[in-house]
Amino acid sequence: MTPRVLLLDVMGTLVHDPFFVEVPRFFGMSLEELVALKHPRAWLDFELGEIDEATLLQRFFADGREVDGPGLKRAMLEAYRLLPGIESLLHELYARSVPLHALSNYPRWYELVEERVRLSRYLRWSFVSCLIGMRKPDPGVFQHVSNELGVPASACLVIDDREDNCQAAREEGMDAIRFTDAATLRRELVGRGVL
Repeated sequence: MTPRVLLLDVMGTLVHDPFFVEVPRFFGMSLEELVALKHPRAWLDFELGEIDEATLLQRFFADGREVDGPGLKRAMLEAYRLLPGIESLLHELYARSVPLHALSNYPRWYELVEERVRLSRYLRWSFVSCLIGMRKPDPGVFQHVSNELGVPASACLVIDDREDNCQAAREEGMDAIRFTDAATLRRELVGRGVL
């Protein structure tokens, strides 16, 4: 069955994720140091919309050290960019009137992503974790998406760079492609009759 709706992860699938390089660099530490020092729940709670930006910045590090919020946001904003080959693929999908929706674990800072790369030219920011109060791979996310769109799960194709998210989508009756690069994704979409 050719999917009727594409649900696209954003970070690491469409857009470069600054967490792995630019954020540690901003703090003057390695990724390993950042992971060891950050608060275990603060970012997740921010992604779920359970805490605001000020609270995130207060809790960012487990030891409570001060964070330059404007500087961090600026570093992230400057790092956001579409991954190679993504813009032409999105343009092709949009030109074919394929319904495209973001399905992203991200906080309100998705607005910074939009400001930088203007994904809304191609897709709707319909299902961002901070707006729906759930994160992938929670099965409730996929049920919510199907209900909100008014389509059966089998009509949805999830594209995500994390296999656990793809597997969770499949377990809820959706098709899923694990993203590795734009060329491979394009071949997968052609094979499914989307392109």
